[in-house]
Amino acid sequence: MTDVVRKDVQKKLLSGDYGCAKELTLSMFSGKWKIVILYHLGKDGIYRFGELKKLLPHASNKVLTQQLRELEEDELITRTLYPEVPVRVDYEITALGQTLLPIIDLMFEWGTNRLKQLKHVAPRNINEEAIKKKR
Repeated sequence: MTDVVRKDVQKKLLSGDYGCAKELTLSMFSGKWKIVILYHLGKDGIYRFGELKKLLPHASNKVLTQQLRELEEDELITRTLYPEVPVRVDYEITALGQTLLPIIDLMFEWGTNRLKQLKHVAPRNINEEAIKKKR
């Protein structure tokens, strides 16, 4: 799904047929791990791939690599390759990426507040609700 959105936005940008700032912004955020990656790079500084993988243990290597490449394409992070053995690659947030941190902080704050609200809502048993409706 995120690939479809991203490709559509890129196609529009290349053709010059693009005017929706909301869609552009959302396409940059689309991807399960991008916001978390930006958050950690923005708050903690430079990370190597293995360090990011430890922070995101549920992300596959393939998906994490793809998300990092897309963030680099969007100029939100930089990837620095050092000609060493073994090869060392560092990821760092760019100045443009830094401008997203206040938005990410607000999103995390919203999520924290929403979790608090959900804890106050009693969990429902779906089957009990269905039985009540039949009566």
